[in-house]
Amino acid sequence: MEKAERKEFGRVRPPAQAGQFYPANPEHLRSEVLAMLADAKGDGGIAPKAIIAPHAGYIYSGPVAASAYVRLKPARDVIRRIVLVGPSHFSLFEGLAAPAADAFATPLGTIPLDKDAITRASAMPQVCVSDSIHRAEHSLEVHLPFLQLVLSDFKLVPLLVGCADEQQVGEVIDALWGGPETRVVVSSDLSHYYDYASATAMDRKTARAIESLRGDLLTEESACGREAIRGLLYVARKRGLVCRLVDLRNSGDTAGSRDKVVGYGAFVFEPG
Repeated sequence: MEKAERKEFGRVRPPAQAGQFYPANPEHLRSEVLAMLADAKGDGGIAPKAIIAPHAGYIYSGPVAASAYVRLKPARDVIRRIVLVGPSHFSLFEGLAAPAADAFATPLGTIPLDKDAITRASAMPQVCVSDSIHRAEHSLEVHLPFLQLVLSDFKLVPLLVGCADEQQVGEVIDALWGGPETRVVVSSDLSHYYDYASATAMDRKTARAIESLRGDLLTEESACGREAIRGLLYVARKRGLVCRLVDLRNSGDTAGSRDKVVGYGAFVFEPG
């Protein structure tokens, strides 16, 4: 990292999963993400207020994530803040965790954090501040290159969910809801390590529950980011949004065998 960049951004969380979940080479990363976005079919409509997208390695879930991200393109010059919420895979804690860092970095560059929004969120009793919880986590990091290539200038509010219920998560999302300058991204994969036929049936059931805004129907087997999803569904019900499935596949469709697959769904949330 250049000294000037370090001075400009202060404390920067470096990429922890570059070279593992996605390419570490900036040119390769840019090319791969742009190709997935080009292959994704947008509908040319108004950009959704919120999306749900998966967080596995790009070879597996990248095309599904692109199906959600391509729909943000119409608002690339309007969106100035992304509230990014996902599950913690490595740390056990109560509530939600925001970072103390000033910026998150990827091989494509550095994204400033919205410190004012993080300060507001961390004033809520269910939100703690911890760089260590964020240090190795991939569930937020893998979304950043998509955001960097879809949007123009924006700031990030990264939040990891630990042991929290839908109201605790929903209250934080709602407090940061903002106007057209703000969009919410929830990070989650769906079923894990079932055979192809079983996973397909389970994921269809999960998709119906999400489209119906029925977080109470989601189980531990439904989605690894179920608490983050439930929080978004809590706000969607409160604010009168409708949810629409735009892509539903699994790793047996994108890469790998069909013996044990992981499910991926892309959803958009729009005014009712």
